[in-house]
Amino acid sequence: MTKLFEETETYYASREFKKDASIFAADLYLDAKFGREKFWAKQAKHLDWIKPWHTILEWTPPDAKWFVGGTLNACYNCVDRHITGETRNKAAIIWEGERGDTRTLTYWDLYREVSKFANVLKSRGIKKGDTVAIYMPMIPEAIISMLACCRIGAIHTVVFGGFSADALNDRVQDSGAKLVITADGGFRKGNLIRLKDHCSHPSIVVKHAGCDVEMVEGKDLWYHELMQNASSDCPVEEMDAEDRLFILYTSGTTGKPKGIVHTTGGYMVGANRTTAWVFDLKPSDIYWCTADVGWITGHTYVVYGPLSNGATQLIYEGSPDYPQKDRFWKLIEKYGVTILYTAPTAIRTFMKWGTEWPAGCNLSSLRLLGSVGEPINPEAWLWYYTHIGQKKCPIVDTWWQTETGSIMIAPLPAHTPLKPGSATFTLPGIEADIIDNVLAITSPWPSMLRGIHNDPERFYSTYWQKWDGKYYYTSDGAKRDADGYFWLMGRVDDVMNISGHRIGTMEVESALVDYPQIAEAAVIGVEHAIKGQGIWAFVLLKDGVQVTDDLEATVKQHVCAKIGAIARPERIIFTRDLPKTRSGKIMRRLLRDIAEGRVLGDLTTLADSSIIQELKSQYDD
Repeated sequence: MTKLFEETETYYASREFKKDASIFAADLYLDAKFGREKFWAKQAKHLDWIKPWHTILEWTPPDAKWFVGGTLNACYNCVDRHITGETRNKAAIIWEGERGDTRTLTYWDLYREVSKFANVLKSRGIKKGDTVAIYMPMIPEAIISMLACCRIGAIHTVVFGGFSADALNDRVQDSGAKLVITADGGFRKGNLIRLKDHCSHPSIVVKHAGCDVEMVEGKDLWYHELMQNASSDCPVEEMDAEDRLFILYTSGTTGKPKGIVHTTGGYMVGANRTTAWVFDLKPSDIYWCTADVGWITGHTYVVYGPLSNGATQLIYEGSPDYPQKDRFWKLIEKYGVTILYTAPTAIRTFMKWGTEWPAGCNLSSLRLLGSVGEPINPEAWLWYYTHIGQKKCPIVDTWWQTETGSIMIAPLPAHTPLKPGSATFTLPGIEADIIDNVLAITSPWPSMLRGIHNDPERFYSTYWQKWDGKYYYTSDGAKRDADGYFWLMGRVDDVMNISGHRIGTMEVESALVDYPQIAEAAVIGVEHAIKGQGIWAFVLLKDGVQVTDDLEATVKQHVCAKIGAIARPERIIFTRDLPKTRSGKIMRRLLRDIAEGRVLGDLTTLADSSIIQELKSQYDD
């Protein structure tokens, strides 16, 4: 281990947090230890099943079937079972738009809206097994559409509303979607994002932005007009545990997106249980996951996990810095949010903006913080803990993937001692190891992907071939410290070979961000005549910090002090931004493409494609 990851201080949940915990972790780990399959069967009983399963698991590597013979409906578990008793009139979704408009849907409201729209879909000829694409801003109708699909047994494929017309078309074509549900437009940073203009397929359109759109007669229909006379009586479709629930596209090394397939039973068990465990979820919580439903985090921890647990959650359409850089903190204060789940990229951006923004708001309602999307560097962890959690909120740093469906490695907050930057241990019922410096999942788990749509060979070669079909290949580098804690190092293609030494980009990036004046950093390995590869760093400074003549040398020395001379960057480029997807992930691959002079290709999935040309000019100079 480098010095960077030898954190000496360990953080513990408070006595009050432990006393009030809703999950007794020791029992979960003990149950899992004495029979993993029986453990998952016990956990599956937290869902409502129509027919019980006869076999817990059929495992013929790499193909798994969970809860064989069992039937259920995902929508029923998220909605119908909450419309009796106290949860009937409990808020399910509290929505706020960027312009300040608000809506609240109780579970009874959600039941009626979902049932009506399910009948609308049936009236348009959508039936069990058909695929429907959803291309929406972050509004309640996006969630309603997902639930309506699974209510009638249709498969949904959600396309992030920031994607281009070409990206939408590719996903519609590959999935074979028969219909697109979209909106006239959405809002971000005060700007109108026109969505319907990107859609050339038969569509149902939500009037959200109020902008003029072209509606083709016989092909395009307004959501509100169809809903007007729709019945709210729509029985749920009985679904086999292994029936498809959704296809979600994720990026691949070939450039062609992979359609990850998830099925109903196992995925719902993973989503339901990990939400309850990791977030110590209570009926009184106001939960906020900041992810868009276009990503797997939005599927599992905005839709299926929280709603199947009967939670109240906040969803927000818009930017964290509109109209000012305290929008997130004002939302937490306004709604009394108790659980916040967001990305390290967002946290580092908040760091860049300064502490005065959160300090100006009352964040005392928060009791738990979460991190998702990529490894969180220790300095960002400590900033989050200190300035957002006010040193009283445990942080659940979670590792998982689109392919795993639900969280695999994370602390159980009342139970697990925390180390800044470590995702800690596998969850109960999950088994993992480190092989050749790569994280491997060594046994099947319920929410695992069931394949890549239309590409079984790619499914095997990408995830199973590495270890002859025995273990799941995560593509994520990892280490374990002396206490057994997992430290995720980022994708293995983000590992550099410097003079024969393997150094993860995350290690160097964490050392850079540890420097007080740096907000964010991305690192790549560039061909070097002597070392094999040399380290180039692209760095964002915190607001108000100016580049001085000696800053680059000072920062290089800081990296040497944190890691060692082997990690000294060859060059540091100070930039106004980094190439990021609209979900906030840094696209290091594009930085490598710039360095190696490759064709950059389609940049429409980037939040700001203009930064690429700026970085290319700086690199060439």
